[in-house]
Amino acid sequence: MRTCLRSGSRYLQWIAVLLVALAMVAPGAQAAGKKAHHPKKAVASSQAKPAPTKSVHKTVAKRKSAPAKAARRSRTAAQMAAVPAVMSVGQKMGLHASSDPLDLASSAALVVDQDTHEVLLSKNDDAVLPIASLTKLMTGLLVSEAHLPMDTPITITQDDVDTEKHSRSRLSVGATLTRGELLHLALMSSENRAAHALGRTYPGGLQAFVEHMNAKAQLLGMHDTHYVEPTGLSSNNRSSARDLARLVGVAYHDPLLRELTTSRGYEVEVGKRTLQYNNTNRLVKNPSWDIGLQKTGYISEAGRCLVMQAEIAGRKLIMVFLDSAGKFSRLADAERVRSWVQKLPHSGDRTAASTFAANG
Repeated sequence: MRTCLRSGSRYLQWIAVLLVALAMVAPGAQAAGKKAHHPKKAVASSQAKPAPTKSVHKTVAKRKSAPAKAARRSRTAAQMAAVPAVMSVGQKMGLHASSDPLDLASSAALVVDQDTHEVLLSKNDDAVLPIASLTKLMTGLLVSEAHLPMDTPITITQDDVDTEKHSRSRLSVGATLTRGELLHLALMSSENRAAHALGRTYPGGLQAFVEHMNAKAQLLGMHDTHYVEPTGLSSNNRSSARDLARLVGVAYHDPLLRELTTSRGYEVEVGKRTLQYNNTNRLVKNPSWDIGLQKTGYISEAGRCLVMQAEIAGRKLIMVFLDSAGKFSRLADAERVRSWVQKLPHSGDRTAASTFAANG
């Protein structure tokens, strides 16, 4: 009996020791079990993950494409840096460094009282520069003074397509408009094919027309001016602010040119289509401006150009702005000049005007 009790006691002791040992080992075993539960299934799950959703696909695609896009942007920036921007002739001449009291963006400018011929502002007014589509003002003057029939139909041909700057046009080859319609588009919207067609169909042809342009310039005393074609796409069409002020003064006396250059918009029928054209100078739609004649121009060699006849503070002024640096800076220059003139005494401050011209 004592032997049995002694054996049972030892058995219970062994059970107690075993339970304590299991209790000590259990937490680590459970943690390990969580990390490596069912090894075979874990391996299988790592080899066959569920397909990601569309949003995950997009996120991954964006992450993968971001470096590629950044690399492309870097290459594009490097290519742009490698190709220098086309400098205007005025920039090459250093005219943009010239200062003036109004801090104009145009490298050459001239403001003249139309009635008294008093110079209110002058800045590099004798610099000979490309004039872009200001050329069309002479084109329009010659066509108007020739008294050619304005209802004559003229067809756009391949000869009228720009091979100088490869500019676009909504007047396709084969389109037919009247001479009057072409003149309207050339002066108001600076339509290049329209202007070229007007010169091409002038009596004697294009060469005779260009010769007439230069002869008219000399007749008007525009001795710094030279034309090679009627649109202004060629940078070899050149003039000075001083010469262009003379041209504006003469063109202003032509009622047809005053009407067409200040027209806000115009529609033409081309085949089965109706094309809407608008004025290239947004100031003509501004009710605070009283503009009698205007023309804009732009090619890279000429910068942004503008000529206008406008009445400001009771004075009829002729304004010329050449080689302006920004897209809207020529208009801002016109606004600066108008604000300055409006602040002058109504009787006309000749001393201030003369000083301004001298400093310019």
